[in-house]
Amino acid sequence: MVDFDHDLRAIVGDKTAKALASALDLHTVGDLMRHYPRRYVQRGELTELSSLREDEHVTVVAMVRSVSKRSMRQRRGSILEVVVTDGTGELTLTFFNQAWRERELLPERIGMFAGKVGTYRGKRQLAHPDYELFPEHVTSFRQAAEEYADEIIPVYPASEKLPSWRIAKCVDVVLQQLGDLPDPVPEQVRRKHRLPGLAEALHAVHRPRSIELARTAQRRLRFEEAFVLQAELARRRLSTAALPATRRAAVPGGALEALDERLPFELTEGQRRLGEEIAAELDTPHPMHRLLQGEVGAGKTVVALRAMLAVVDSGGQAALLAPTEVLAQQHYRSLTNLLGPLAQRGMLGGSDVGTRVALVTGSMPAAARREALLDIGVGDAGIVVGTHALLEERVQFFDLGLVVVDEQHRFGVEQRSALAAKSRDGTRPHVLVMTATPIPRTVAMTVFGDLEISTLADVPGGRAEVSTHVVPVDEKPHFLDRAWQRVREEAEAGHRVYVVCPRIGDEQEDPGGADDDRRRPVAVLELAEMLRTGPLAGIETEVLHGRLSPEAKDAAMARFTQGTAPVLVATTVVEVGIDVPTASMMVIMDADRFGVSQLHQLRGRIGRGEIPGVCLLVTEAPAGSPARQRLDAVAATRNGFELSRVDLEQRREGDVLGAAQSGKRSSLKMLKVIRDEDVIRQAREDATAVVAGDRDLAEHPALLRAVEAVVAEQEADYLDKA
Repeated sequence: MVDFDHDLRAIVGDKTAKALASALDLHTVGDLMRHYPRRYVQRGELTELSSLREDEHVTVVAMVRSVSKRSMRQRRGSILEVVVTDGTGELTLTFFNQAWRERELLPERIGMFAGKVGTYRGKRQLAHPDYELFPEHVTSFRQAAEEYADEIIPVYPASEKLPSWRIAKCVDVVLQQLGDLPDPVPEQVRRKHRLPGLAEALHAVHRPRSIELARTAQRRLRFEEAFVLQAELARRRLSTAALPATRRAAVPGGALEALDERLPFELTEGQRRLGEEIAAELDTPHPMHRLLQGEVGAGKTVVALRAMLAVVDSGGQAALLAPTEVLAQQHYRSLTNLLGPLAQRGMLGGSDVGTRVALVTGSMPAAARREALLDIGVGDAGIVVGTHALLEERVQFFDLGLVVVDEQHRFGVEQRSALAAKSRDGTRPHVLVMTATPIPRTVAMTVFGDLEISTLADVPGGRAEVSTHVVPVDEKPHFLDRAWQRVREEAEAGHRVYVVCPRIGDEQEDPGGADDDRRRPVAVLELAEMLRTGPLAGIETEVLHGRLSPEAKDAAMARFTQGTAPVLVATTVVEVGIDVPTASMMVIMDADRFGVSQLHQLRGRIGRGEIPGVCLLVTEAPAGSPARQRLDAVAATRNGFELSRVDLEQRREGDVLGAAQSGKRSSLKMLKVIRDEDVIRQAREDATAVVAGDRDLAEHPALLRAVEAVVAEQEADYLDKA
């Protein structure tokens, strides 16, 4: 008997094991057993050849009567035609450029042939049918039908060099030696949901006696994946709740109160409600771990700033971690503008109840970096904004009380944990995670299951309307000419215009040309030059992309914001956080190359003031295509939560979960977080109950082992990224 840790080489041989490892990353018995069939083919009732009807999917048992090969007329290659009979009629099997099949489809061999019935020159045929030849001892149709008619064939995810049938043979060998297996799903949970044990489920999913048994096995394995992941998330929640943290509360007459008095707008009801919720959690002896998701432009930054000032009032510091330098610099400018004198404590004209705001990025000048690190280390900078550079060992805080992570989907759990570990005296800082990408409940429970979740849905008043239109350049090329004319009109009216491209430009960046069969996507450098010398001649046009130096990025944004260069041609570095109230128009080139959520985020950069906005989605995608349907959906609504459903329906599981749960090492193979809400909710409830009674899982060793495997996958993914 073998268990999951057994090396496949000892069971299927070195050559086959090497093929499984190189083609599918399968190394152990457990790897192979978790490589589930993606579908099943039922032989079904065998059909007599005399009763075949066109377009039917049939399975027939027949004898090879004749084999012939001929050359194709219009192109190179050959056609192999095999005529089979069952005594009631005849059928032609056609194979293109597969002459080698002539060596096995010999006259008088009996086999089972499956496919869709077609006709050619009045004769019924199966083109490229699946087939299985019976052993030579099978000499009658009756014997063949009795032995093989009811078989259910599993079809596995395969590769060109390792077809499904070879994988199936390896699975057969392992199943014959598979003993009883420790089950990560506790017996009481299995009984509650009437789930089979692990070994029984594996036999049923790989070699089902019926489709119903296969479905039951899939249901059990799907629940197991959700249960194991939710058990780990429940352990994290309990661990966080047990950690010590310093209470952080605002004080009367402090910085938070001063900010509220100087804000140039009224807080929305949602901002006030969430502010009170976060304030209550900050004032507890255990660290807050909360996800704040909100619509584009809902004012999450103000909510985060008010939380940071509550921590500053208590004598602590807050760090805001941003995914890019452009966004970090934008946050720095936004916070200092909102705070005014409150960001200049100790300076001429600064407020005594305020603090200082420091910026830390990887490419800032050495002198500025040393000054910022000193202010952080001695506590003069109560608010610190930065990129991944904040994670470096040399960045030491005087008293870190709150970590705010912007656009959480761009950071891993380990990265926010690394920053959280910089607190002093063995306590942990509070953590607030923000995202403007709407998250369905199922994804939130799976990806962010160690966090409490708050949603900021209402948008501050006074925001302008934004209309969105698809510009189909292949169908109506003059529409693009009109778009550039409209850009000129907006710029001449004193407004700002974004033009977004999917790539930067120059041959070094894209030596192979396009990433599909179409022309190369529009590039920033090429388009900017075309606009300067063509439709926008005489209007200053800036460029912004990731290869510019921080100083050049800052200068470009400043010229754009101030209106010196009212048109900004950029990559998606402007996707989040950029706040220019006078921006009234955005043109997104090759818009079909972006996802729904990304388009929604980009569009959120306009209409942030009182000027009505227009967003143009330029595309060559034909009407009715999936790409055009995505763009039409974006044009139809500004509701990010509605668009998230459209987006998630079209994305792979890996895009939703991130590589830590979706890569080739992934523990999620059956579970689909978008589809399986009921399974995830029930698994979360059961896992939470089990972990509450046995936090270390000492009484559930099989579950502990499965949880540790999930954690190892995530850590391996983190190391890969690092």
